[in-house]
Amino acid sequence: MLNLLARRPLIAALVALPLFLLLLGLILATIIWAQLPALDALTDYQPHQPLRVMSADGQLLGEFGAERRHFVPLKDIPKPLQDALLAVEDSDFYTHSGIDYGGIARAMLHNILHPRRLQGASTITQQLARNMFLSNRQTLSRKMQEGLLAIKIEHNLTKEQILEIYMNQISLGNKAYGFGAAAERYFGKPLDKLTTGEIAILVGLPKDPNKLNPVLYPERARRRQAVVLGRLAAVGLITAEEAQAAREKPLEVRRPKRLSGVADHAAEQVRAEMVARYGEEAYTRGLTVTTTLLYAEQSAAQEALRHALFELERRQPFRGPEATIELPDDSEQLDEALDAAFEAHPDLGELRAAVLLKLDKNAAVLVLSDGDEVTLKGAALRPLQNLKPGAVLRLLESNKQWLLSQTPQAEGAVVTLDPATGAIRALVGGFDFARNQFNSATQAYRQPGSAFKPFIYSALIEQGGWAGTLVSDEPFVQGDWAPRNYDGQYEEALTLRQALARSKNMVTIRITQALGPQRARAWAARFGLEEDKQPLNLTLALGTGSVTPLQMAQAYATFANAGLRPTAWLIDRVQDAQGTVIWKAEPPKPQQAISARNAFMTAQLLAAVAREGTAAKASSLLGRWDLYGKTGTTNDAVDAWFCGFQASRVGAVWIGYPQPRSLGERETGGGLALPVWASTMAVALRGQPNMQLTPPSEGLTRVGDDWFYSEFAGDLAIARIGVREPEPPASAPEGEVVLPGQDAPVRNN
Repeated sequence: MLNLLARRPLIAALVALPLFLLLLGLILATIIWAQLPALDALTDYQPHQPLRVMSADGQLLGEFGAERRHFVPLKDIPKPLQDALLAVEDSDFYTHSGIDYGGIARAMLHNILHPRRLQGASTITQQLARNMFLSNRQTLSRKMQEGLLAIKIEHNLTKEQILEIYMNQISLGNKAYGFGAAAERYFGKPLDKLTTGEIAILVGLPKDPNKLNPVLYPERARRRQAVVLGRLAAVGLITAEEAQAAREKPLEVRRPKRLSGVADHAAEQVRAEMVARYGEEAYTRGLTVTTTLLYAEQSAAQEALRHALFELERRQPFRGPEATIELPDDSEQLDEALDAAFEAHPDLGELRAAVLLKLDKNAAVLVLSDGDEVTLKGAALRPLQNLKPGAVLRLLESNKQWLLSQTPQAEGAVVTLDPATGAIRALVGGFDFARNQFNSATQAYRQPGSAFKPFIYSALIEQGGWAGTLVSDEPFVQGDWAPRNYDGQYEEALTLRQALARSKNMVTIRITQALGPQRARAWAARFGLEEDKQPLNLTLALGTGSVTPLQMAQAYATFANAGLRPTAWLIDRVQDAQGTVIWKAEPPKPQQAISARNAFMTAQLLAAVAREGTAAKASSLLGRWDLYGKTGTTNDAVDAWFCGFQASRVGAVWIGYPQPRSLGERETGGGLALPVWASTMAVALRGQPNMQLTPPSEGLTRVGDDWFYSEFAGDLAIARIGVREPEPPASAPEGEVVLPGQDAPVRNN
């Protein structure tokens, strides 16, 4: 009896302790419940959705925002994907109240029996609570908050709402949030196109989206896929045969797009504009910006420019590896070293980074960023002879064969416009946005060279010049300045048509001298070229001022658009996350820069350039006879240009080094820039009939095949400039034309 009495306090304590702990737990739960956050973020769910930039024909050009998310309503998420997710993550989802007590018991038992392979028991509701409101810290208080939040969520939302938010909110790696974004990110397809194997990959990601990323860790992802498929077969969602077939099917994981893409610089231009208008919310509001760009034309422009820069680089000497790394013997350390190398030297589109693994006199073995190995043999080995394993190189695939290459040092730009409206149809600002964010299309002020000459000819036409005006082509010297023709050939005189077609410098200099540099410069300003960036001397004739490719495209559009100079524009409309248009562009009205008759007569000279002159290759490549254009190559081939148009499209192409230096003594605008323009126009003009420009209804007179201003027809037109002729009689003959501001007259026949 005494022993029993002595034990009563102990028994009482043992009975009281659980009651005390329960009471304490209830008190803590009450306190924590009172401090739980409001569920507005769920009851009024507004998912962070990125800023999306689209082409005019509905193709995605770029996304901006920390979270890539494509919200998909639950009704549009395929039922097999929903069922697979629940089977793997929360099989009792539709029956529990937020916390799966049975699952907790099973997890505890498993963890006791298998302490090295721990399991959790968080429901989808708990995961949602953690993702939306809590951190990932493994503490008791956080777990209590998570459980209580899950219960609160279950009391305020339906199961369907919880599942819909979860499937659109959860992080699945690679900056993809939600299954819609992940399907696009990893497989390049919408949810309803996923295969069983792809569903298993995605459903396996919530366990650890970083370590199971199928792009970075394909083997881990495949092992997790096998586990998921086994689970789906075990619960009867698929058959064992279907699971086996899915395991055996090759997994075609899409390589993640770099920040740069088809319209990298244009998309960045849009991003900056949206942030200026809407602030940081531009990254989360789900805005969709539709541009004026046409996807096929934009793609063609980018591809053509990259090809030209690769070809230019191919003509340069091999500069050696970009870096050299140590190759550890340990396989795990080797993988880490390679990962670091590829992170420091990422792929630049089709220009792949590769690390040299082995080299002997017969073959070189290199590994690419995706783990594939490439073997080079024969002539491809010569540049590698003195390299050591670990060299970081560049490879380019051509006709299913890998070739040693190197990153182009030159840059370039392509701009195409609708000449009637100014809508930008293609804008490529450089070789690769990941390498250089500077937009050469809009920001690079470079010398236009001979591409500037049509503005000088246009100024002369305004004074009475015509295609047959004769101008001296003899050598010109002024003080220490002794310019020369590019071909080194000189003639007594050439007509305007001949001189522009052959890009004769002496002729353009004498026209500028006759006009006066001030008048010539002011006339060029009518085309939108900044007057203060053009020299006030005779070198103006050779395009020694500064222009951007976008300015040149707008300027040449003036000739295609009856003298109306369009203002380029890029953004057509902005829509919110619900698809409502919140801003619509009002295209700027073109400005009358020159007369329609001047535009037509100058365009006829440019047609001759494209048919029989320095730009004849354009007509040959495209098989069209309704093209107009002019090449441009500056001194020492520092800048290479081609600017040209057809009635429905105008384009400007520039290629040069960021820090001006010679592209090579044999490089020209016709050889470098013209093929880029032609390749772009081949797509832009696909299906377009031949449409030569038509003359305006008034202001011109046609004599034979030649056009004149009506008031200058016949003997009143300028006949010659700088051409030696017999001594005139004492009094000036009829037909003499004096250009304003000139001391000496320009005589006519």
